[in-house]
Amino acid sequence: MTVSLPMYMRDELLEAHHAFYGLIRKHLHNKGIDSPAQITQPLDLYNSWTSPDLLLSQTCGMPYRLRLHRQVKLIGTPDYQLEGCTAGYYRSAIIVRRDSAEQSLAQYQNAVFTYNAKDSQSGYAAAYQHARRHGFWFEKKLPSGSHQNSAVKVAEGVADIAAIDAMTWRLLQKYERFTDTLTVLDWTDPTPGLPYITSITQDDGLLFDAVSAAIAELTPGVRALLHLYSLEKIDADDYLSVSTPPDMIESQW
Repeated sequence: MTVSLPMYMRDELLEAHHAFYGLIRKHLHNKGIDSPAQITQPLDLYNSWTSPDLLLSQTCGMPYRLRLHRQVKLIGTPDYQLEGCTAGYYRSAIIVRRDSAEQSLAQYQNAVFTYNAKDSQSGYAAAYQHARRHGFWFEKKLPSGSHQNSAVKVAEGVADIAAIDAMTWRLLQKYERFTDTLTVLDWTDPTPGLPYITSITQDDGLLFDAVSAAIAELTPGVRALLHLYSLEKIDADDYLSVSTPPDMIESQW
C-alpha cells in the first residue's frame, strides 16, 4: 500500500506531516488496517492516485472531477479554517505586485497570467471563472509548474498576475520573504477543498474515522504548523458540479 501527502508539503513542514501520518497510522492499526511505515513523495501523482495500492493521498478538485472520480473514493476534506470559506472549502488569492498601478482585475486583461498547471482548480479553473465574470479571459498565459513558482514569476516581473490557493498563500507569506512585494487584488469564490482519497478497493469510512481521529489528536504545535482542524464530508456531486474551463473540457483529458 502507498500513502502520500503531496499538497502543502514544504521542507519546514516535513516533521509535522510525518507526525500527522504517525497518528493516522496508529488509528489505522487500531482498526486492523495495515499501512506503510513512511509517507512517499511520488514523482507521478496520477499514477500514484490511480494505483490499486493507494491507501491515502490528497488531490485537487479539478483532477478529481475530470478523471479521478471514477477511479478513487473520497475519504473526506480537511478544513484549514480559511477566511471567507465554510469548513472544507477554499478559495484563491488573485495576486499582483504591490507597486502595480492597476487597481482592478479588468485592468489586467492584457497582462501575463501565470498558473501552476491547467488541471489546477485553484491556479487555473478558479481564475478562469473569476475573470469570465469580469468579461474576459487572459490571452497571455504562462505555465509555472507550481503555485510558488507562479508567485515568484509575478514578484520578478516575468508575469503580472496569478491565482494562488489560500492555504498556499498563507504558507508563502509565512516562509517566503519575496511575498512582501506582492498583494492580493481579489479573491475567487470558494469551492470544495483538496480531498483525501483512497483506492476504490479500500474502506473509505474506516479511513475517514482514522484520519479524523488523527486530526483531533494533533499536538497544538503540529496543528499550528499544518492548520488542520477537522475532516469534513463533502459530497462527490459538490466537486463534480464545479465549472471547468472549456479548454480542459475540450482536451477530453
